[in-house]
Amino acid sequence: MRILAVLVVLAVVFGGVDAWLIVRHNSAASASDSSLRPSGIPAAVSTRAANLMQLAPVPHKAAPGFHLTDQRGRSFSLSQFRGKVVVLEFMDPHCTDICPLVAQEFVDAYHDLGRQARDVVFAAVNVNQYFEAPAYVMAFSREHGLTAIPDWHFFTGATPALQAVWRAYDIAVEAPNPKGDIIHTSLVYFIGRDGTERFLASPMVDHTADGTAFLPAATLRAWGEGIATVARSLLAH
Repeated sequence: MRILAVLVVLAVVFGGVDAWLIVRHNSAASASDSSLRPSGIPAAVSTRAANLMQLAPVPHKAAPGFHLTDQRGRSFSLSQFRGKVVVLEFMDPHCTDICPLVAQEFVDAYHDLGRQARDVVFAAVNVNQYFEAPAYVMAFSREHGLTAIPDWHFFTGATPALQAVWRAYDIAVEAPNPKGDIIHTSLVYFIGRDGTERFLASPMVDHTADGTAFLPAATLRAWGEGIATVARSLLAH
């Protein structure tokens, strides 16, 4: 099993906004409890950050390969990124819930990495089978500043190809119709230079009383710093 001892909750967003299956930490208290540290976490990652991200090491096995098209219409295989660290998420280009938050965290992580960012690939795989064209993932990338990352790839493709990737990475997707809410697992995979899975993190989101998704600025920054620190630790090996 890829995920151990985590609480899965469903955040339902009102007004036609996507609903997400989100892996969350057990409570805010656990994220701030510096006495509890998951085993196998890089020394550079603070206990607070590890708990915030629900960061967990995974067996060092080859990350499932795929061949998809990114937001610029370029075709890539995952194996083409060997030699670089890959930070991989699964996103819906029409999402207004957690995806924009993760996008901001990716942009922050890119800036935190500085010169080392040239050795890190930030990527996402489309989970919305009704909006598969590269134009949709490009629009999302531009709207949320992801195009500022030189090695950013929002991958998409035909539905069977996308579904194969979802299955390979244990991503559950429920998309009843083009106008319905997309429900899916939200996870961040950290893939080492050698193409093996190394760590798994669980994005988080909170909502206001009217259903608007948000995270406090300090939490967003902490996530960005955490992503950058994990990526930097993998660059060192």
